[in-house]
Amino acid sequence: MGSTERGGELTRADFPEGFVFGVATSAYQIEGARNEGGKGDSIWDVFADNKGLPHFDYVLVSSDILIYLIFDIEILFSEHIIDGTSGEVAVDHYHRYKEDIELMAKLGFRAYRFSISWSRIFPDGLGKEINEQGVAFYNNLIDFMIEKGIQPYATLYHWDLPHNLHKTVGGWLSDKIVEYFALYAEACFANFGDRVKHWITINEPLQTSVNGYGIGIFAPGLCEGVAAEPFLAAHHQILAHAASVDVYRRKFKAVQGGQVGFVIDCEWAEPLSDKMEDQAAAARRIDFQLGWYLDPIYFGDYPESMRQRVGDHLPRFSEKDRELIRNKIDFIGLNHYTSRFIANQPNPQPDEIHFYQVQQIERIDKWSSGEGIGERAASEWLYILPWGIRKRLIMLQGNMIAGLQQFSFPLLWMDDEDDPSATLDQVLNDTKRVGFFKAYVGAVAEARKDGADVRGYFAWSFLDNFEWAMGFTKRFGLVYVDYKNGLSRHPKASAMWFSRFLNSEAAYSKPDTN
Repeated sequence: MGSTERGGELTRADFPEGFVFGVATSAYQIEGARNEGGKGDSIWDVFADNKGLPHFDYVLVSSDILIYLIFDIEILFSEHIIDGTSGEVAVDHYHRYKEDIELMAKLGFRAYRFSISWSRIFPDGLGKEINEQGVAFYNNLIDFMIEKGIQPYATLYHWDLPHNLHKTVGGWLSDKIVEYFALYAEACFANFGDRVKHWITINEPLQTSVNGYGIGIFAPGLCEGVAAEPFLAAHHQILAHAASVDVYRRKFKAVQGGQVGFVIDCEWAEPLSDKMEDQAAAARRIDFQLGWYLDPIYFGDYPESMRQRVGDHLPRFSEKDRELIRNKIDFIGLNHYTSRFIANQPNPQPDEIHFYQVQQIERIDKWSSGEGIGERAASEWLYILPWGIRKRLIMLQGNMIAGLQQFSFPLLWMDDEDDPSATLDQVLNDTKRVGFFKAYVGAVAEARKDGADVRGYFAWSFLDNFEWAMGFTKRFGLVYVDYKNGLSRHPKASAMWFSRFLNSEAAYSKPDTN
């Protein structure tokens, strides 16, 4: 019996021996070395270079997980990135990967979810001429991980599309992207699959679809007011995922024996009341996040609630498409950040983009008493609610099709503000993040006890890094990176808590079970 049964004491023994605890990063956020090793530009390289304002035709008054709140468009700096920075150097992982992997191993992590830069493998994205320097970098990284006892979990796409594919074919708005992605995936499987046994095709396709092709606050920065574009970008990401799984199963699985998953981000949607309309709104909210990407794979089409509300803007799958995507998944990665109360809203705000209007929901961050739904992290949208991940994992298990035996790897995170005036001792003492991980690890243990088939837990992020449109103003790392003093690495209290936990020392927490 796990120790969560004994008054809230949480230890590594609450999870089975094979349960994976790891950390995660992404290439553009940490690697740097933009112009080294034969790498081509990605859309984020170019997006961060652009010093003009996004062409907003509205003021965004709602948020979705990673969508940053903008209440007054004039408060933005003139750059796409709020502090005018970029990932050109990032935290220089390209040159310091051995230092980072050694620290990871010293802390006790035995799995690392990293991403491969598509434009470092195929600089123009076309899949005709492989960049051997890029292959060599990832071979060295993977070999060193294995040498240090760390299992690689490789993500093929974490938002950094080769810019040439955006410029020449239209990026994720073109059906040609499916073929190019499959060629890239095949090259990665062929070069790294003898050692990488867990692959993730695409990370958080919702963020690319909505933020990149609907709102324009993420690369490639499209916000032309065309309602169909986010749904078209999502459609092609689903097909690209399936095409790469198909390649793996046909050409590599028998020899390499690996698995290929899909990582989806999803809040927990708690109905505001017992009213039927609020219950339906909460279910609809999940449909527009999780169902958008998983229903086609499991059931052959998008959720009915999306078909009803999106109409002709939602693409159709041909019979050939359905055959391609059917059951093309070995595991689900669930990226979870926060939760909200959800109420039905038949008259949404007219200045919201189409994606939000058609959901007809209201996201609420307060209890009926007026008290906040939970403790807030540094970002305005991020509330610490461990009961949400427990409910999300249990419902995900309940939604699985019997016999497919899919399992999940949740990834969770919490941020701090970058405070230039704080001392090193102050920034390393991240007690709120320690409490966050205690509570959320405990909630995952509770979900497993309730029947959720969860096989691992990854913490975001191993290092402080370039946080997309927020630049270096937010810090999500277990390890502090000193941007002013040579990018030196310093484990925070949260990293040391994980180290003690992974070495079976007791970590006290009573998960909030709502």
